[in-house]
Amino acid sequence: MLKFNKIIEIFISLQIIIISTFIPVFLSIPFTNNFIQISEIPITWQITSIILLTLIFKGEIVVKAFSFYLLIGLLFFPVFQKGGSLGYLLTPNFGYLLGIYPLINIIDKLNKKNNKIHYYDIMRFGFFGIISMHFIGIIYTSIQILYFDQPEIILYNLSKYSLSKFGYHILMLTPITLLSKLINKHKRYTNP
Repeated sequence: MLKFNKIIEIFISLQIIIISTFIPVFLSIPFTNNFIQISEIPITWQITSIILLTLIFKGEIVVKAFSFYLLIGLLFFPVFQKGGSLGYLLTPNFGYLLGIYPLINIIDKLNKKNNKIHYYDIMRFGFFGIISMHFIGIIYTSIQILYFDQPEIILYNLSKYSLSKFGYHILMLTPITLLSKLINKHKRYTNP
């Protein structure tokens, strides 16, 4: 039976995963004459929040929360970025959602590696975690394309779901590295 604290951690993680799915990432670029241009980046805060949750809590907590998220999205409510229901299994997006499991596993290895997390470790493990997520997504998309016999859309799907977002996902590791001091402080207080 799960302890009450673990249930609370799972519930908090689930809420953050759901909320971050719907928050787009904006980049503000300052120009002259007090004019700031705001550009929307074609990703959400979901990957960043999952990495951050894995660093704060343990990977098993985030895996359980993410599994509940998938269950809710497939069976109950449209909590995924592009909707929900069992029909979501037929979209390329679902492969990238499945790719979050190895991402969590890789980040959790960083969590178990040592008590103090350095920014370059976050970048290194985050880079490999994001590569694994995209790799699973590409495999899932390729299987779908082969199954439905539509080889003409393979380049379109790879560019839309992987190539156009990979650099942004790597860029989003920066806010996490900036929070590494707070994460280390939290770890020091929770692991005396």
